[in-house]
Amino acid sequence: MTPLISLRQIAKKYQRHWALRDVNLDIHPGVTGLLGPNGAGKSTLIKVLLGLVKVTTGSGSVLGEAIGRGGREVRNRIGYVPEDDCYIPGMTGIEVVEFAATLSGLPGIEALRRAHEILDFCNVRQERYRAIESYSTGMRQKIKFAAAIVHDPELLILDEPTSGLDPEERESLLNRIRFLAREHGKSILLSTHILPDVQSVCDQVVILARGEIRLNTSFEEMNRPRVPSVTLTLLAENPEFARRLADSGLNVERNPGGEWLVTGSDHAVADTVWHLAQSTGATLQSLKPARNSLEEIFLEAVKESPDANS
Repeated sequence: MTPLISLRQIAKKYQRHWALRDVNLDIHPGVTGLLGPNGAGKSTLIKVLLGLVKVTTGSGSVLGEAIGRGGREVRNRIGYVPEDDCYIPGMTGIEVVEFAATLSGLPGIEALRRAHEILDFCNVRQERYRAIESYSTGMRQKIKFAAAIVHDPELLILDEPTSGLDPEERESLLNRIRFLAREHGKSILLSTHILPDVQSVCDQVVILARGEIRLNTSFEEMNRPRVPSVTLTLLAENPEFARRLADSGLNVERNPGGEWLVTGSDHAVADTVWHLAQSTGATLQSLKPARNSLEEIFLEAVKESPDANS
C-alpha cells in the first residue's frame, strides 16, 4: 500500500536546537495517532507536512507531492485543525466555515451550502449566527473542525482537537472522527497527548520524543503481548482451579479488581485455562487475550537514557 506520508532522514534545526532528528516515517491510509510529550516535535512535524516549515535536511512526500514543493496545492487537499484558535474577530461561525470553503476553491453559493451542511454534521445550531469570539472552547473547536472538513479533504491533520473539551463534547468529536474514517474512508493524523483518545480511534500509533521517532506500529501489533497471556475473571472463587493453574506451570497474577493475568510459554495457554476450568467446575465470567498497556508503552518509549542530555 502506497503511504500517504513518507519521510526520509528529516531534520529541522532552530538555531542550536534540533526540533526533529533523522525522522524516517511512513503513514498509510487509516487513522494514525501521533503521541509525544510537550516539546517532542509534534507541532514542527505537522508544519513540515503542511509545507509551512522548511526542513534542514532530508526529503519526503505528502499525498504524492514532494515536501517543499506545491505547498498550497497540497494544503488544499488537507484539512487542518490547529491547536490554537485562528479566527477573524467579528465573523460569525457560519462565515468562518464559508470563508474556509471559499479559500479551498468552492464558489460562493456552494461554499455557503456546504458550510451549513458541515455545521449540521458538527451539531452547531443557531449558534452559527453568533460572533465567534463569544463562543465557548467547545464551540470554537467545533468551528475549527468544520472549517477543516468543509472542502472534503483527502487527509485530516488534527492537532490536540479534544484539548479543553468536557467529556461529552470530547466523545462527540471522537465519534465524528470514527464516522469520517469508517464511513467516508478519510485518513486522519491525530496529534494529542491524551492516550485514551488514540486508543479509542486509531489504527496506528507513532510516538515522538526529543524530535526522534521512538515507535511506529499498528495497534494490533502493539497490543500483542511479548509472551502468550490471557486475562480472566471467575463468577465465584474456586480454590481447586487456582491450585491446578499453579501446578500446570502457568504464571498467575491476581489483580485487586478480581482479574487474573495468566502467562504461559506457548500459545496454548487459553486452551489450558479452559480445560482446567471445565475439569474443576470453575465458571469463567470472561476469558480474553491480554493486551499491553498503551500508557506503559508510551512511558517506556519516551524514557531517556542516562546520557540523553550529554
